[in-house]
Amino acid sequence: MKRSDFTDILIRLLTAFAVGGVFCLIGQVLIDYTKLTPARILTSYVVAGVLLSAVGAYAPLVRFAGAGATVPLAGFGHALFEGVKDAVDENGLIGALSGGLSATSAGIAAAICAGITMALIFKPGDK
Repeated sequence: MKRSDFTDILIRLLTAFAVGGVFCLIGQVLIDYTKLTPARILTSYVVAGVLLSAVGAYAPLVRFAGAGATVPLAGFGHALFEGVKDAVDENGLIGALSGGLSATSAGIAAAICAGITMALIFKPGDK
């Protein structure tokens, strides 16, 4: 690996880490200084991702930050919007119902499988 390749990778990793960290910082500030519940904050992140994508502001962030913008919940909202937009362009109005699910199905399936696996390993229960 050339030195310039290593530098490019390092810059991309640091950029993703910084942008993802800003998302976490915003969430922590909302938890500490507002009366919003974590569930409302998480939902707000998804809705913000959809709205920012609708006005064209989230795609440049994804190009800049990569995984730092696609992994947080706002990235899930962005994926939902892109899936719906593409499906509506391809299938018409019915795409509004199917596009979001088809675009995010792999992530949803991975989250369900990971949740089941962790539940089997750690045996969660009420405290």
